[in-house]
Amino acid sequence: MKISPYFHDLRSAYQAELDDLVSDSEGKDVLRKRLAEKRNEIGFLVQMMELAPEMVAVVFHQGYRFARPAAVEQLISRPVDELPGWNDLAGAVHLEPWAESLAKTVLREPAGGRFLAIAAGLEYLHAQARMASMATAASRTDSDRDDDDEAGDDAEHDDEYNALSADDAMEPQNSRTREEAASNWLSDVGFERKD
Repeated sequence: MKISPYFHDLRSAYQAELDDLVSDSEGKDVLRKRLAEKRNEIGFLVQMMELAPEMVAVVFHQGYRFARPAAVEQLISRPVDELPGWNDLAGAVHLEPWAESLAKTVLREPAGGRFLAIAAGLEYLHAQARMASMATAASRTDSDRDDDDEAGDDAEHDDEYNALSADDAMEPQNSRTREEAASNWLSDVGFERKD
């Protein structure tokens, strides 16, 4: 997939904006709450569409369905001065019902149609990156499991006791020795042993 420099730069800003909304200072997931607050402020946020589109585009997070991904991939490959408007994406991209009223507010602005197209491109890139990272994590988990099966079968069932402490240079070799090392360390720092 070819991405124009415009979308390449905006993609990281969009991701950073979403990351900022995900959790509060206590680490609690507050994305839904914060997105709802932003969506209620759409009348004000439209003033920032051209200056900081990534800050407004998060309002449409998970608000698009991509019927024809090829059309969206063509959109994100274009330079900023050749971007199509929202009407040019008819049939290729659809809004979720909850996002349609937000889109009406945006479309009242002179650059509203272009902005909706940009927001669709950013959300598409976000969804693609998320699917790619999930696929990578799944393949990594599968290969780790295969490596553990091949390398760890004998070590996991080894009856030879091998007490370790947290100061040992060797990594614990199986789950029993890892648990023993953890118990030793906790005991050393003042916690009671778990039986």
